[in-house]
Amino acid sequence: MADPQEVLSRRVQSALGAAFGPEFADTDPVIRPSQFADYQANAALALAKRLGRKPREVSAAIMEHLDVSDVCREVEVSGPGFINLTLREDWIAAQAQALLDDARLGVPEQPPKNVPIDYSAPNVAKEMHVGHLRTTVVGDSLARTLELLGHNVIRQNHIGDWGTPFGMLIEHLLEVGEDSDRAQLLITDPNAFYQGARTKFDESGPEADDFAARARGRVVQLQSGDEETLRLWRKLVGFSRTYFNKVYGKLGVTLTDDDLAGESTYNDMLDAVCEDLESQGIATMSDGALCVFLEGFTGREKKPVPLIVRKSDGGYGYATTDLATVRYRVDALKADRILYVVGAPQAMHFKMVWATAREAGWLPQDVETTHVQIGN
Repeated sequence: MADPQEVLSRRVQSALGAAFGPEFADTDPVIRPSQFADYQANAALALAKRLGRKPREVSAAIMEHLDVSDVCREVEVSGPGFINLTLREDWIAAQAQALLDDARLGVPEQPPKNVPIDYSAPNVAKEMHVGHLRTTVVGDSLARTLELLGHNVIRQNHIGDWGTPFGMLIEHLLEVGEDSDRAQLLITDPNAFYQGARTKFDESGPEADDFAARARGRVVQLQSGDEETLRLWRKLVGFSRTYFNKVYGKLGVTLTDDDLAGESTYNDMLDAVCEDLESQGIATMSDGALCVFLEGFTGREKKPVPLIVRKSDGGYGYATTDLATVRYRVDALKADRILYVVGAPQAMHFKMVWATAREAGWLPQDVETTHVQIGN
């Protein structure tokens, strides 16, 4: 459908050029909605001083050259020099019919780009909270919009499915029984299952100490690729996947199991991230941790804020995984643009991750990154 404001703008600009010379043909016609008509052209007021004429005289000159009979049923000068424009009903009807006849509803396609979009990102064995729901709904809306515009959208559901908590979760699953009603809480009430594991882990006493020791040992087994531990981990993820899909179904979002790209996906890439940053001199050791100090990122007392890519205990954090995802999305997914629909408090974190990735050469300047901030 033709935008009536754009149509009228072009017609008034043509009249300006005809009335006052070609140098005025690009003048802003100042088309605005009006309470006295459908639209109002206010260019005369802006041009009066420039032309050395009264606004109503300028409006009259514009009217002499204004051809909008096919679009407007009424055109008149009012007040100090406004041109009121009232649209024809048959023109509006014709535009609406053209829109109905267009399978794309008048939405033009853009040159296609590969656009990974990171959204939703719940945690395994935990209930989705309002923050997850917001990023899920906003992210899915953006994904659908970008697809309608002709882009190749690659949904990336970066779920929290790796790390230290899985030791206690696996041990708790073994204690309650893999096929027990309490295990089913992972589908019906994930927080209850998680809190049951956390309570055991945090308690004191011989039994609790034994549970905590087994949980820590299970983390080592998980990270070393022990097959039985991986089987139990996959079971936890499977239970949570069922829960996620139940929520997604209620929301009507388009995320599927094929879109899951959790933290575990990038586990084998983390060593290389650290090694490459260190070999390039981008990351350096500080108090036992491997850190990146970027120019312009300072905290209190103007002290540099580090991006920690390997903790002092040798473990990896969100920064390491997020750097690996950038690298993967550029190299493997051939991203032209990457969208992150994530909470607003993560703004500084992502700026530092992207700046590090660009300095390392993993994020070319022509690949755009956008943080769609959710919340405050």
